[in-house]
Amino acid sequence: MSKLVSLIEAVVRFFARLSGVLVIFLSLLILYQAINRYLFNDSSIMIGELQWHLFDIIFLLGLSYTLQSDKHVRVDIFYAHFSPKTKAIINIVSQLFLILPFVAIILYSGYTLVEMSYLQGEISSDPGGLTHRYLIKAMILVGFVLLGLQSLAEVYKNIMIIKDKK
Repeated sequence: MSKLVSLIEAVVRFFARLSGVLVIFLSLLILYQAINRYLFNDSSIMIGELQWHLFDIIFLLGLSYTLQSDKHVRVDIFYAHFSPKTKAIINIVSQLFLILPFVAIILYSGYTLVEMSYLQGEISSDPGGLTHRYLIKAMILVGFVLLGLQSLAEVYKNIMIIKDKK
């Protein structure tokens, strides 16, 4: 099981690095759009939409890494004073009763959203906007699958803390 956790965490780190590359690409797109708009009085709907969608993808791919690196929101004023085993119990409960059910709901409803978008051949409502919107919406599924896997890895790691094997 430990090898599976290591694999999950490696995959999450890969997508986090990909997200970092996308931040650079997004920054260049924003620079390009600003130069075009203010120097050449030209603007592209496609580039504007791509900026928004890249931001979404960066956020979705970063969710699981935030959990992995323990940089998520928590009430640390109390948590910081707990013993490692108490922290592990709190982490397990929060994964099982908060994160994983939320992930399941998003995956269930997100699949329907992506499927409908694909079947309808959904495109941007703006002329010159992006096509194949189902690909962008599918990133919701990718992001939350990664979050669910990382959450399961966190449960395992915290069980090992309780058993004093870590």
